[in-house]
Amino acid sequence: MKFKNSTGLITLIIIILASSITLISQSIVTTSLPYYMNDFAISSATAQWTYSIFLLVLGVMIPPTAYITKRFKIKTILITSLILFIMGSVICFLSTGIEMLIVGRILEAMGTGILMPIGQILIFRIMPEEKWGFFMGLMGFLVGIVPAMGPTIGGFIVDSYNWRVIFEFLAIIAVAILILSMLLVNFELETEKYPLDVPSLILSILFCVGLMIGFSNVAEFGFSLTHVILPIVVGAISLIIFVNRQNKIEKPLVNLNVLKNKYFVYGTVFAALLYFIMCGINVVVPLFVQNVAYYSSTESGLILFPSAIVMIVFNFIGPILADKIGIKPVLIASSVINIICFAAMMNYNMNSSFEYLLITQIIRGIGCGLGLSPAITWAMSVVAGDVEDATAINNTVRQVIGAIGSSITVVIMQILANGKITHNQLSVNSFSLTSLMMIVITVILLIITVVFIKNKSDIVDG
Repeated sequence: MKFKNSTGLITLIIIILASSITLISQSIVTTSLPYYMNDFAISSATAQWTYSIFLLVLGVMIPPTAYITKRFKIKTILITSLILFIMGSVICFLSTGIEMLIVGRILEAMGTGILMPIGQILIFRIMPEEKWGFFMGLMGFLVGIVPAMGPTIGGFIVDSYNWRVIFEFLAIIAVAILILSMLLVNFELETEKYPLDVPSLILSILFCVGLMIGFSNVAEFGFSLTHVILPIVVGAISLIIFVNRQNKIEKPLVNLNVLKNKYFVYGTVFAALLYFIMCGINVVVPLFVQNVAYYSSTESGLILFPSAIVMIVFNFIGPILADKIGIKPVLIASSVINIICFAAMMNYNMNSSFEYLLITQIIRGIGCGLGLSPAITWAMSVVAGDVEDATAINNTVRQVIGAIGSSITVVIMQILANGKITHNQLSVNSFSLTSLMMIVITVILLIITVVFIKNKSDIVDG
């Protein structure tokens, strides 16, 4: 491949590398939770915040993306993100208590949260349109495969050394990428003295935190007024005020005019609903495999890991296929494969064989992986003139819907199982009905694709 913009390509590659190493910190700590509990004398619920807070901050960092890219130079953003990440990793390494560790995780997440959207924006700004699918697939592949390896890498480091070495490892690699960034990143997008609307920023934080915490707490607290209903209400009201304010002020934090493009809305809705399915199934399948089918955690991992790898691979293949044969056939194939998979999952029972569970989950990996990246790429391509705001909107919607999906799916399954998912027929039936719900959502995706999604040439031609 030859590219006229070599400095832009180098910058993009470094941002993809930076995104990969910072994103691995999202999952690498999961194997360390028992050690945090022992060293800091804390409960599992408290230790879990070292993981949950990272996801929460990632969501909060997405809405300001459009402002940050309009206001600051790429090199400044990249270096600042890496410095924040390095500071966070060092604080985690030196932690003397869980509070200090959580502060470090917040800084790591702040550094991580801005890099992925910046990479997406760069792809659409510097790459020729025929290369968008390839690079979106490549980014999706790398930032997917690396976090998937996180627990394995973390487990090896913890078993061989101790949990603090994880953060030493992250900091050292981030420093190396920081040096590369200082030496090699010379490409810049046009910037302006874009004002920061502080009320909009506060509202964006409130609606992201409120909605994600509220829905995330449903599985643990039910419909508790304090833990669930109140945060959701605060989030929803903040979102309404946020949207109203963006439409009234001259320089909004996020320009919502891209929502006037109906094709962008269709693509964003498709990606968000597919992400809802992915996040929901990612939570309930391990519950079924271990609690209902009575497989060990190791066997559960062996069933689920190949599907994760397949999903990541097809996340790369999907956009390339869409470039070759068009977006509509790819999204139809994704939906049909998912419907077949969820229909097969409706037949799970307490005696389902290891091979049946493994094969059906691999099929799910193909279906989900084939649809997500192409839908995002297509949605961005139809508003290519305003990718900063479009990226912020698309990613925010997907992040919030994903949080809702993982919680609501578990709650529905628990309710149908009479409150407890265990080795009985009622739990089997609840999983079947949950899989049926996923079929219904996927049929909606299929209808959206057939009726509303068009190939880019057809949109241009009218």
